[in-house]
Amino acid sequence: MSEQELGRTVTTTVNGTEVSRYVLNRSTLAQFLRDDLGLTGTKLSCELQVCGVCSVLVDRSPVSACTYLAVDVDGRQVETVEGLAQGDSLHPLQQAFVEEFALQCGFCTSGFLMMSVALLRKNPDPSEEQIKEYLDGNICRCTGYAPIVEAVQLAASRMREEGNV
Repeated sequence: MSEQELGRTVTTTVNGTEVSRYVLNRSTLAQFLRDDLGLTGTKLSCELQVCGVCSVLVDRSPVSACTYLAVDVDGRQVETVEGLAQGDSLHPLQQAFVEEFALQCGFCTSGFLMMSVALLRKNPDPSEEQIKEYLDGNICRCTGYAPIVEAVQLAASRMREEGNV
């Protein structure tokens, strides 16, 4: 098999930085982010697109990085949890998750944060029911979900006040 048949060079923008890497055709976006770029905030759990732990944004839309192929991000923009904070300042969602105790073990947190970013971009003033519905595909075994919903509501309120949505 030729090298082209096994993989190819992908050029993408990840958290605002353009990167080019050779990736195997079978490599997932999660493998690319974690193994090739060292961005370990994207976690792997079910690896079946069921739990939401690996959620990242591609061209501002949520995808499951565990099943999304790395070759498919060629020429696209990828956002991960590492890109949320600005220097030492947490993103309003990250800050709200801390304040509302919306994380315990933290394993699922990056997926919830990225899905919440996507939600607030689409709907800067979601109801409790809309938040629950949008985050329905993300699983947490520690928090009981109420603090997560409260954190998203708090962040949404702050972001609207600051004009950051």
